[in-house]
Amino acid sequence: MTEHSEQKAEVDTVTGYVEFEFDLPHALLSELVEVFDRTRAAELTVASVVNIPDGQGVYQLYLDDELVYIGKTDGDAGLKSRLSRHASKMMHRHNLAPERVSYKAVRVFVFTAMDLEGDLIRHYGGVKELAWNGSGFGSNDPGKERDTTKVKESNFDALFPIDIDYEFEFEVEEGESAASVLARLKSLLSYTLRYQNSGGRSRKPHHDIDCTCLTSFSGRTSVRDLLNMFVTQLLCRAILSCTKTISARFLAVRFSLDPLDPRATPR
Repeated sequence: MTEHSEQKAEVDTVTGYVEFEFDLPHALLSELVEVFDRTRAAELTVASVVNIPDGQGVYQLYLDDELVYIGKTDGDAGLKSRLSRHASKMMHRHNLAPERVSYKAVRVFVFTAMDLEGDLIRHYGGVKELAWNGSGFGSNDPGKERDTTKVKESNFDALFPIDIDYEFEFEVEEGESAASVLARLKSLLSYTLRYQNSGGRSRKPHHDIDCTCLTSFSGRTSVRDLLNMFVTQLLCRAILSCTKTISARFLAVRFSLDPLDPRATPR
């Protein structure tokens, strides 16, 4: 008999005294499941979550009324911030109309070190039963080798690739730099847009992008059309730059640069 068993046997014989161990994780999980079951799902949009507190809690996402994702938040990135990010991620994608996605969110005021997210995922059958958990849906920008990363066919971005032909209203002022337009475009998109910087870890755009001026435009367009416009203008600038360089070299050969040089005459 262990020391703990001996102590328990002794206290069990004490009249008027019992021991009780409260299973807090199990009790909280049971309560959360009941709360989620009673909660009606709402369409996931940036507007629909604007009045949700940015507190800690757990949430569920549904695709066509089927549970596909369970997540949690903490004080640094609360429910409103996380759900807003997810709502933006749904936009401008193939095979995914935003209105197909809904959510349920529960703010949890008593948050312990328990793994509520993991407990809920296990309760609903594990990652294999939740299509978007483990699919890369909740991941941030991967960083190293992010532009060459190959994803599985079951990955969220493979199932619902970005639609760069989605049209929206946009305006370009006459003479506005490509760098300025790209910065504005990047802030509007629900996905990450990258363009070459000036080198190293600099946040400044490449010199050619910064110095290329665009013609005015106003109306409906797409990311593809705008990028084609940038490439065309960059090529024109490169061709013009090369033409000027070739002309300068031709003149330098044809005429002496020293006016006192007797050879300073056309050859």
